[in-house]
Amino acid sequence: MAMQVKEVASLAGISIRTLHHYDDIDLLKPTEVTESGYRLYVEDDLEMLQQILLFKELGLSLKEIKAVIYDPSFNKQEALELHQQLLIEKRNRLNRMIAMTEQTIKSMKGEKPMTNKQRFEGFDFSENPYEEEAKKRWGNEKVNEANKKVRGMTKGEQADLAAEANEIYKKIAKLMNQSPSSESVQKAIQEWFHFLNRNFTTYSPEAFKGLGELYIQDERFQKNIDQFGEGLAEFLKEAMGVFADSLLNEEKQ
Repeated sequence: MAMQVKEVASLAGISIRTLHHYDDIDLLKPTEVTESGYRLYVEDDLEMLQQILLFKELGLSLKEIKAVIYDPSFNKQEALELHQQLLIEKRNRLNRMIAMTEQTIKSMKGEKPMTNKQRFEGFDFSENPYEEEAKKRWGNEKVNEANKKVRGMTKGEQADLAAEANEIYKKIAKLMNQSPSSESVQKAIQEWFHFLNRNFTTYSPEAFKGLGELYIQDERFQKNIDQFGEGLAEFLKEAMGVFADSLLNEEKQ
């Protein structure tokens, strides 16, 4: 039985805007569209949506997901088996951290002592997705420059900086009913671009666009940004891409 976009959004726990966006970029187009313009999704569409959301959980960008799922060699079963394996690994790591936390609470209550080694079991900082991806895209110098600048600030300065960033997020969130390429959205993105360059490090158009990609690839970024509006990280990524491409075109002229 075909489902309308509102029903699918509720079922999958995503926004209607997200489904509209997937349609607009040809990532997930509904099988049917009524004469009245209603999008209708069938079981195959839901199966594809599940794959998209699983790939997002693994940190892939929508562009990367589109390339994968529409590749002629794409095998749905193999992909699901890989998803399962990676999710199990993630669950095991979380279980170790939960066990460590429970043991720490018991130790604090005096119920069961724990060793220093047990206190840190479950932690794994061998790889930071954001740092690794940022270093790969922009080089160690850029990342270290930004980190050093933030560490050199007082707590008050860091709080002021965060407040200014949050205001820009709120401003852009109010514009999500418009196209990412609209004049008002691009004006707000320009403000974001200058804010980052003024307070952190110098971002080239390519680096700025890459940063937008990280907003949806790194779940910490996405969770923080989406608190200002569901789907804001994705919207911000698209708008930053438009802005960066515009700067690159200007440079070519």
